[in-house]
Amino acid sequence: MLDFLDLEADLTDEERLIRDTAREFVDDRVRPDVGDWYEAGEFPEHLVEEMGDLDFFAPNLDVGELPGVGERAYGLLMQELEAGDSGIRSMASVQGALVMWPIAQYGSAAQRERWLPDLASGDAVGCFGLTEPEHGSNPSAMATTATPEEAGDGYLLSGTKTWITNAPIADVALVWARIDADSDDQHAGDVRGFLVETDRAGLTASEQTGKLSMRASATGELSLSDVRVPESAVLPEVSGMKGPLSCLTQARYGIAWGAVGATRDCFETAREYAGDREQFGGPIARFQLQQSKLAEMATQCTTAQQLAYRLAELKERGDLRPQHVSMAKRHNVRVAREQSRIAREMLGANGITTDYPPMRHAANMETVYTYEGTDDIHTLILGEELTGIAAYE
Repeated sequence: MLDFLDLEADLTDEERLIRDTAREFVDDRVRPDVGDWYEAGEFPEHLVEEMGDLDFFAPNLDVGELPGVGERAYGLLMQELEAGDSGIRSMASVQGALVMWPIAQYGSAAQRERWLPDLASGDAVGCFGLTEPEHGSNPSAMATTATPEEAGDGYLLSGTKTWITNAPIADVALVWARIDADSDDQHAGDVRGFLVETDRAGLTASEQTGKLSMRASATGELSLSDVRVPESAVLPEVSGMKGPLSCLTQARYGIAWGAVGATRDCFETAREYAGDREQFGGPIARFQLQQSKLAEMATQCTTAQQLAYRLAELKERGDLRPQHVSMAKRHNVRVAREQSRIAREMLGANGITTDYPPMRHAANMETVYTYEGTDDIHTLILGEELTGIAAYE
């Protein structure tokens, strides 16, 4: 596997074990069938409990029985899962970074006890309800409301959340809603997080159809119409946009690593193909044009890898900032998006089939380029950091 600067030489035994376990899982359980799942538009739900058994869900959390592995180990896990398919990594990323992490960080002891063991094992699946049909890049303008009940012992949630990974298969949704500004609630007007069981009356989860990207991912819409939840459903330790935005920073960290896995998979596929494919009396790998493409692909993958490793160092020592993650998410996904197309090009007509991964990775990257903050939004986040001026306000 491509590791041009020998970064993996410094991995600990634990990190190697996690990397190798995830790589073996992808080789044995994902690669043989992912083309079929993608073509059929199906998420392999049967793998969820197996992923739980392998500690693929939030293993970097040190809460209860969770392993509490290092951030580099977690990044390597995301890298290997996305080398298989973005849909597999997205499922694990949402489960861990967007559902389990906020419960561990902001939840009550009862919420942690109720949900973390089942989510970690894969006995339960979670989703993260933030994006709305009219509010994508500006989630602070969300229209979903939480109206306090007159008795004061719960809330009624109403609104729509769209493009929600895991929604069609979720047992619990972390829904972000604004407390009715006209209410007497102490948090009136603030955004709060609610843990909502998906079998509650008034909540429906429909599957998003017609996707040309992320076809092996379960994506859907949550519709809430006066869904009653008790006071105990509210994440007690966070209020305002800090809640969902801090979750997104955790998930974007995993994306930065995952994009390296997709790029590396495209490189390895193109390199192997170029060595085997013969034209004009020999392998196409001997031609300068093909070597130039491989050299650029390897260089871009290596720079993305270095960014991911540096993020892990900063995260481990508590110095990671959202702007750091924005740079890595923006750069690494751009690399995966561009180089997957080059890999497809090197495979010629064979590259457009499900027999080879580059076209699938290329299509998936169109989604990854957009979700968890579009490329444009991350560009503006960096612009504000560098100039002190917020261009999106």
